[in-house]
Amino acid sequence: MSGGVDSSVAAALLREAGYEVTGVFMQVWQPDFLTCSRTDDREEAMRAAAHLGIPFLTFDFEKEYKEKVVDYMIAEYTAGRTPNPDVMCNSRIKFGAFLTRARELGADYIATGHYARRQVEKLKVRKVYKVNENKKLYEPDELYKLLTGRDSAKDQSYFLWTLTQEQLRYCLFPIGGYVKPDVREMARKFGLPNAERRDSQGVCFIGQFPMKEFLKKYVVAKKGDVLDTQGNVIGTHDGARLYTLGERHGFLVTKKTPNDSPVYVVAKDIEKNTITVAPSAARETIAEVTLAHQNFISGEPPEENKVYDVRFRYRQPLVKAQYTKHLARHILRFETPQKAVTPGQSLVIYDGEVCVGGGVIQ
Repeated sequence: MSGGVDSSVAAALLREAGYEVTGVFMQVWQPDFLTCSRTDDREEAMRAAAHLGIPFLTFDFEKEYKEKVVDYMIAEYTAGRTPNPDVMCNSRIKFGAFLTRARELGADYIATGHYARRQVEKLKVRKVYKVNENKKLYEPDELYKLLTGRDSAKDQSYFLWTLTQEQLRYCLFPIGGYVKPDVREMARKFGLPNAERRDSQGVCFIGQFPMKEFLKKYVVAKKGDVLDTQGNVIGTHDGARLYTLGERHGFLVTKKTPNDSPVYVVAKDIEKNTITVAPSAARETIAEVTLAHQNFISGEPPEENKVYDVRFRYRQPLVKAQYTKHLARHILRFETPQKAVTPGQSLVIYDGEVCVGGGVIQ
């Protein structure tokens, strides 16, 4: 229970369905030199749990969050890539450390307030592996699928592409079949004290804070030149590592006229400490991407040469891409070349409403 309305309603729905529910707040690392936007989350979660009459625990994951989410984020920016901390938070904290701790305490399932759904499919054929004359191993007779949330505007399956069969076996998503207005109305019906609380924004658990100010504490950065696509110096920036491809703020363009179109970061040179900017119409298009750290939720890779729906940014409209595999490379070729495809971000693959999996863009 994060303190927000979604996880509170998830707990209420499970209790109403007859589950024995325990609310858990995850305490994570936060920078002590910046003010984060959400500072009362634990108190809100406690009030919701008390209203529902369920036990409430706090799990301290400060060390795990700093090492597995924050340090990863800093390392990616240092390397000139754009990380996706929410994906790593789900992978390593919510469905990693939290799931492990909950199972150790005897929980049958963990549940979250994600707008996603789980589907359990019974398999007709159960494979048997013979280890030796006296021992056989059986594959599970169920396949767990991750489906998009019913609310297309809130669907969070994009952040869950790292989930595995072993994790999905123990996961419940109680609000995945609802749209946000219905969740708000249920919160009012349950009388939850946080029914009108605004949705959180920003980095997983931390909320909104000035990212560049945060990075300057950890990433060596110095002022450099802003270039146009012809290599001319047209301004200055605070350090190439601090910018993401597609960004249009935070740098100064001195050579411009009032009629010039807005410009976006289209390239970075970490060694030379330069960023290159261009108007939207001039931004480079990408025909294909190679994925690293890929995960396919069923355990099997996508069908070779099949066209899937994909997205490489959260809430981006789905686009078509063909999946191929060449040696160890997993490749997605876009039917229409795309702009602002950013190394370090996640590309997630869909087959209808089924989230097939994804990987990190190289």
